[in-house]
Amino acid sequence: MRLPINASVLVAVSGGADSTALLLALDELVRAGRLTLTIAIAHLDHGLRKTSREDAEWVARLARELGFEIELGRLNVATRAKKSADNLEQAARRARYEFLAKTAKRKQAQLVLTAHTMDDQAETVLLRLLRGSGADGLTGIEPVRLLDSKSNVSLVRPLVTWAKRADTESYCQHREIQFRLDEMNDDERFARVRVRKQLVPLLRSFNPRVVEGLSRTAELLREDVSVLNKAADELLREAREPLRKNKSETKSRLLSVDVLARAPAAIRRRALRKWISDGRGDLRRFEMVHLLGVEKLLEGNRGGRIAELPGGGTVSRQHGWIELRTKKG
Repeated sequence: MRLPINASVLVAVSGGADSTALLLALDELVRAGRLTLTIAIAHLDHGLRKTSREDAEWVARLARELGFEIELGRLNVATRAKKSADNLEQAARRARYEFLAKTAKRKQAQLVLTAHTMDDQAETVLLRLLRGSGADGLTGIEPVRLLDSKSNVSLVRPLVTWAKRADTESYCQHREIQFRLDEMNDDERFARVRVRKQLVPLLRSFNPRVVEGLSRTAELLREDVSVLNKAADELLREAREPLRKNKSETKSRLLSVDVLARAPAAIRRRALRKWISDGRGDLRRFEMVHLLGVEKLLEGNRGGRIAELPGGGTVSRQHGWIELRTKKG
C-alpha cells in the first residue's frame, strides 16, 4: 500500500526491534523528503512484566529524540483476561487495538501502522492451521484492513509482506539503536512462542524459505477469499426476503431456505457466517459445530426447528425461511 501524501499516521511502538525499525525507517524517509506524513506514536503498557514501565519510558524518550508526539496508555491485561472469556494473548490483543482506535480518533489519524513482519505472518498461519482453520483463517494477517467497524481509519502493516525479524534487528543495529527485549517472547508457555522456537526451525529443515512460502500461501488465499466473499454477498442479496422490503430489520433477519439450499456449500457457509456476524456484531465463540447446526435447518421441509448460537442467540426455521434472533432481540 502507498501511504497517502500528508497523511496523519499513528505508529504503534512497543520498543521491540520490529516496531522500532518501522518508526526509524519512517523518520528517515520523512527527513529525506521521500514521505510527507504527520507522525504520532502510541504505546500501551499491558502491565504483564516488571520491566514494562521501563519499556514505556524508553519509547517516550525515543519519541522525544525524534521529535514526535506520543500517547502512553497502561492497562492490567491479566485482570481483564480473568473477567472475560479471552486468554491472556487474546485479551492483550483486544486491549491493544481498542487503545489504538481511541488514540487514532483523538489524534484524528487516518492510518494506524503496526510492525508485523513475515515471521509473524508465518507463525499466525501455522497457529491457525493447527487449530483447523478454513481459508479465511489461513489468509493470516491482512496487510491493510479497517481498524474497526466504527471508523474509517485503516490499519496498515507495511512490513508484513516483505520484511523479516532479522531485517528489523539489522536495521536497528545500523541506526545504533538498542531496542527493547521482551522476555515473554521466550516463554514457551505461549503457543506462538513454541511455534517460533520449535516448529518453525523444524520446518526450515524441510524448506529453508518456509517463512516466505507461508507468507505467499496467505497472499494467494486472500485473493481466493476475496472472490468467495463477493459470491457470498451476492447469495445473501438473493436470499433476503423479497416480501418485506420496507422493514429493513426484519428483512435482514430472514433468508430463503430454497435459495440457500441451491447454493454450493462453500459459498452458503460463508454467507451464513457473514449473516450471523452482521446480526450479532461478531463471531466470538461461533464455531463450525454451530454453523453446521444452522445449515442442517435447510434440510427437508419441516419448520419449527431451532439451532442454538453461543451467547444466547438462535436461528429458527419457519415457512421456508430461516430467522436470526440475537440476545439483544
